[in-house]
Amino acid sequence: MRGIRRLPLCLVVLLASFCLARAIPAFAAAPLGARTSDTAPLGKLPRWAVPQSYDLHLRVDPRQNDYSGSVTIKLQLKQSSDHLWLHGQELKVSKVTITDATGKTQQGKYIAAAPKQGVARIDFDGVLKPQPLTLDIAFSAPFNGQLQGLYKVTDAYQPYAMTQMEPISARYAFPSFDEPDFKTPFTLHLTIPADEVAVANTQQVKQTQDADGWKTLSFTPTEPLPTYLVAWAVGPWDIVAGPDIPATQWRDHVTKLRGVAPHGQGARMQRALAQTPAIIETEEDYYGFGYPWDKLDLLAAPDFSAGAMENAGLVTFRDWLLLLDPDSPARYVQSSFNVIAHELAHQWTGDTVTMTWWNDIWLNEAFATWMQQKVTEKLHPDYRADLDRIEGAQGAMANDSLVSARRIRQPITGNGDIMTAFDSITYKKGAAVLGMFESFVGPDIFQKGMRAYIAGHKFGNADADDLIDAIATAAGKGDDFKRDFRSFLDQSGVPVIKTKLDCGGRQPVLQLAQSRYLPLGSTGDPNMKWGVPVCVRFPHGVQCRMLEQTQANMTINGQCPAWYMPNADARGYYRYSMDKGDLDKLGGALGTLSDAERLSYADAIDAGFRRGDLHADDVLAAMRALAPSKTRQVALAPLDTVKWIYRHTARDDAQRARIAQAVSAAYLQRMQALGFERKAGESADDALLRSSLADSLALDFRLPQVRAALLTQGDAALKRGDDGRLNLGAANPDLLGTALSVATSVRGKPAVDALIAEIGKTTDAAKRNAMLIALGQQGDTSEGDQVRDFALSKQVKVGEMRMVLSGARDTQAGRDALWNWFTRHYDQMLARTGSFADGELPGLVAGGGCSPSDADRLTAFFTPKLGDLPGADRGLAQTREATLLCAALKAKQTGSAR
Repeated sequence: MRGIRRLPLCLVVLLASFCLARAIPAFAAAPLGARTSDTAPLGKLPRWAVPQSYDLHLRVDPRQNDYSGSVTIKLQLKQSSDHLWLHGQELKVSKVTITDATGKTQQGKYIAAAPKQGVARIDFDGVLKPQPLTLDIAFSAPFNGQLQGLYKVTDAYQPYAMTQMEPISARYAFPSFDEPDFKTPFTLHLTIPADEVAVANTQQVKQTQDADGWKTLSFTPTEPLPTYLVAWAVGPWDIVAGPDIPATQWRDHVTKLRGVAPHGQGARMQRALAQTPAIIETEEDYYGFGYPWDKLDLLAAPDFSAGAMENAGLVTFRDWLLLLDPDSPARYVQSSFNVIAHELAHQWTGDTVTMTWWNDIWLNEAFATWMQQKVTEKLHPDYRADLDRIEGAQGAMANDSLVSARRIRQPITGNGDIMTAFDSITYKKGAAVLGMFESFVGPDIFQKGMRAYIAGHKFGNADADDLIDAIATAAGKGDDFKRDFRSFLDQSGVPVIKTKLDCGGRQPVLQLAQSRYLPLGSTGDPNMKWGVPVCVRFPHGVQCRMLEQTQANMTINGQCPAWYMPNADARGYYRYSMDKGDLDKLGGALGTLSDAERLSYADAIDAGFRRGDLHADDVLAAMRALAPSKTRQVALAPLDTVKWIYRHTARDDAQRARIAQAVSAAYLQRMQALGFERKAGESADDALLRSSLADSLALDFRLPQVRAALLTQGDAALKRGDDGRLNLGAANPDLLGTALSVATSVRGKPAVDALIAEIGKTTDAAKRNAMLIALGQQGDTSEGDQVRDFALSKQVKVGEMRMVLSGARDTQAGRDALWNWFTRHYDQMLARTGSFADGELPGLVAGGGCSPSDADRLTAFFTPKLGDLPGADRGLAQTREATLLCAALKAKQTGSAR
């Protein structure tokens, strides 16, 4: 339970009224039909009606278009009222029965008070005094068509019904108090066709055969959960047993593990299931707290709006993350492990301890990202999660450099803010900030604080203050530490630490100055400061200090250093800016730096380029220095910046050819040494490097040698067999998407037609992804509109649409073609994708823009529509700002590569 805090006066009054009400009759006279004047709460629901438990009965047949059910909600009414507020969206409520504390019943009335926000009111037949109440609500609803609430999808001509409640979609599935701190037990009963299978958060404990070919399944009550973690699925699922998760010192019993897959796919779950027990045991050891649910199911969803979802005891994933074969692409195999580790980390941070409100969603997602990296480093050190952490932080910095960037703890002003909170700031910046302060206090102390946080709030809710207090207590830190931690949570932006080495005095000094990093063209205010743990590597060791002021000095131990690295081990969430001479010396010392520090150096080059301090030739020089690295992530680190230069700054074809030649000199020999086919016994890292290089060299820089090799594979994959199907197995599975992209761009419409025909016959997710990616690459060709029209068809799943629509935004012709198509098909796009994608629409259809005219047409189109698109205001602001920053940088850097 949370600690007792001083109660506000209004709550004291409410508690007093509750105590007095125990001696007052349950019903008080009120004029029939009179209602308290009360407007619909579009933010948080009022806390004077609080649910205590749910008993949910549903009748679900995925072959139908709708379902029906009833929910019994026990609640505590804490003040006299003639109504209460709750959530329900697109529900048809046929009956509401209210039972008071004495057992007396009355009929209530359900009113959709704010239907677009999913806020509903239940009116009582008179004023009720504070007391326990029971609501019985009978309802029906259509299966959602936009992957929200209880939705329906079809796979291999068979329908499935499953749930996705996060963040605020439980209201589509059943009447509820759909907010994270309304955390209660749920008991679920599913009546389904006798030939179907169902799973839910907890174990099934009972089955009864009903009349007319139906059966009813009952499941054990859950531990307290918020509505967004309640889950079930109905359909012709394969259910396969995984290895048991053995008892540990933290859990005194064996936990059953199962895989749930679309019909006929169950055997492909074994690879994912095999790695799960070790992940659970590693996370238990860290948190000192046993896995808290009565079983664990991993479900491969045929269509899904997210990558995965941490529902307690029933974790759902995009199918390709769980359905693995011996020849599955290496990136799928690694992604499978990483995403499973992330989602299972949520079973503690998110499920056992849930954030109090959505402004603290980072307590779920940042911690799961941070914990996944720990698990991966321990169980798969070859995956280099230490470098993934840095790449993730640097990716977040690109977003965080925008003035329109969210804070980690962004205030929530409406549903749109909730739905757009799941971004790189929440996940990757949050994880990087956790890692920075973990390094500052020490891993063992940080773990002690985390264990106290979990134990102190188990099966309840917590906020950022609870977490910071637990870490500070473990570390023996006071208010200064808490202030420094909060400085990264409660304001947006990336600190940039400007450094200058001064060896003119008795002791060498490193001068430090902090401000906000702003790229060229930004209108942001640089005069910001944080409490930044700055650690600097010198040839003789590492020195650290907390930089809380705008400027400070670090006195260096020993003699004047030959070089220094301003972000030792890349542990800090900050960028650095060095005097040109100091930066050149650091570049000359790359061979002595760690892989993490080389990634930090690559980011410093990119940041300096985007701020206008460095030029394209500086980036190409860094590429030549880093490309020979044996570490894949380091070798590839400069390529994204070079791609931008190639696309936007070359004055003519001759200059583009010179940039492509520089890339070829840096990488082609390595690509050819790897070859285009898998080699017996090669490492997964070689396979990943091959994939990345093939994609960049063939599709971005269009090197003819690479394209020719991939065209051979793509043509072989497009050749039909005797059964009339494409021979997709003829290409290297790691390169299938790239090979098909090259072949389709060369062969044109016949290849596009062949892929469209094949997708309708293919259920294998990896092969579907490869074909859809290839189609998406044709967006700026004459077949572009044919491909985009296909994306709107039922043959493309909602969760697959982005692959098709966003593939050709790298050229102005591609962006123009997508924009013109989108503005003609706006209504159809909205009908398919629904509100979960509203905030992403501006970025989806206009991302990559690089001119004021791109920004202006985006603004003119979306501004009148913002009232109907929750979250699109932020998506519009960020896409517009990124477009204008790109235009400013293009104007500055055009022709700077010689």
